[in-house]
Order: sequence, then C-alpha cells, then structure tokens
Amino acid sequence: MSEKRQLCLSGKGVTKVFGHGRKKTVAVNNVDFEFYSGDLISIVGESGSGKTTLIKMLLGLTSVTDGEIFFMGKKRDIRSRKNKKEYWNGIQAIFQDPYSSYNIFSKIDTVLLDCINMRGGRRFPIKKKIEMMREACSFVNLKFDEMTNKYPFELSGGQMQRLMIARIFLLRPKILLADEPTSMIDACSRATILDYLLKLRDEIGMTIIFITHDMGLAYYVSDSVYIMERGKFVEYGSANEIILNPKADYTKQLLDDIPKINNPWEFSRNRRPAETGAS
Repeated sequence: MSEKRQLCLSGKGVTKVFGHGRKKTVAVNNVDFEFYSGDLISIVGESGSGKTTLIKMLLGLTSVTDGEIFFMGKKRDIRSRKNKKEYWNGIQAIFQDPYSSYNIFSKIDTVLLDCINMRGGRRFPIKKKIEMMREACSFVNLKFDEMTNKYPFELSGGQMQRLMIARIFLLRPKILLADEPTSMIDACSRATILDYLLKLRDEIGMTIIFITHDMGLAYYVSDSVYIMERGKFVEYGSANEIILNPKADYTKQLLDDIPKINNPWEFSRNRRPAETGAS
C-alpha cells in the first residue's frame, strides 16, 4: 500500500475583501485548496487575479476576511506574537523584488545569523555558526568569505536572490511560498535559481508554492496547478491535466498567450478570419 500523503496547508472558503460599500473590492473570493507535503504547486494568473493577496494571507501578513486556513492539519491561530513566530518557523517566502526583501542597514552576516537564531542556534559557538553560513552560501554557489561584512545592496540581483535561498537553506521551513522569484533576473540566472529551489525541495522534503503568470514554468516544475482569475480558482489539477487538457476558458486564454515559434502573431483578438488581409 502506498504511503498516505500528508496535508500541510489547506483552506476553506478563504476570502479577502478590501474597503466597504461601493469601494469594496473582493481580492480573493471563497477559495478552497489543499497542498501536500513535498509537492510543488503553481498558482497561475495574470496581474490582479488575487495571487499575491492570497500568499500574504497564507503568510499571515494580511488578515483573512472570511474562511479558515489550516496548517499541518490544525486550524491556524496566529493571533499572538508567539504563535505567529512559531508559524513562521514552518512557512517562509521568497518575493519577486530582491531589493525590497532586505533591511538595507543589516549586513549579510546578520541576515544569515538571524536565520540560525530563529532555528534555535542562538547559543551555538561562533565557529559553528560560520560553518553553517558557509555551507548555506556554498549550496547556492556563493562564497561566504566574499559575502561577509557586505550589505545586500552591494550584490547583484541574481546574488541577492541566491542569498534568499541560502536563508531558506538555514531556516528549513516545511513550506516555501515563492512569489515570481525569477521575474527580475536574466534567463541564465532564472534557470539556476529554479535548479536551487528544486534541489532544496528534494533535499529537505519542502513543499514549494510558486506564484506565477508563466504557464510554461508551471508546466515544467509543478506537480499540481491552480488557475486563478478575479479572485477565484477556475480550475485545478495535475500539471498534465491543466496544461494538456484545459477546461476553463481562462486557462485556454493563458495558454494561447504563450508565444509559439513559427506561429504568426495575432494582433487583435476580435479580428475575424475573413478580415485577414483586408486593406
């Protein structure tokens, strides 16, 4: 008999409403989801679909208007500072813009030491801490001896993203939320960052939830895909089911928007075939 998969993060009727009355905006509208340990999940949608708002609710950075979120099978309770800190030991994030992800006044040593302290290593001897920081940097092909005593803004965008993954290597959360983590770096660095994340998933059994608008990326890396439109999940299933046999019109539209080699560009969605070539 196959081993039962463990549910690590789930939600029932999760909703977020901003404003009141006529100015009310429903950013996330009554969504259900189930994410399992060790899986790689992609939440795909265009800008404004509610993806980032959902991620902020999952992290506990934005309050939930309605519905419930469950972590490791238990209803999440992050009302106290202590509970929220414990929750963040199990769930972390990498954001789209590496330049806004760091305290500009904290040196790289401090960034990494904070991670060691969060995992209960505050009393470790300094020699062990340096060894851990060196190992974390080595995991993402950075040399700690070249990083030490520098500020994050002295690094390139790709180095800053790799340093974010070094943080995750030290923190070892059960769940990583990756919000467009490769969108601001070049194609070569993008592939490298993805490889590091997949390697980290395999090494510590971490669940990774990608937030992206890139259907190609979702198909390439994901076990399952959730398609989000205007605050709702319009379709979800395995990557093969969603990408190769889409059912929702919105999913088909996202797939149609992927540029295809040797296919002519269609400049107007409303253009009828009979109009092609008209003067």
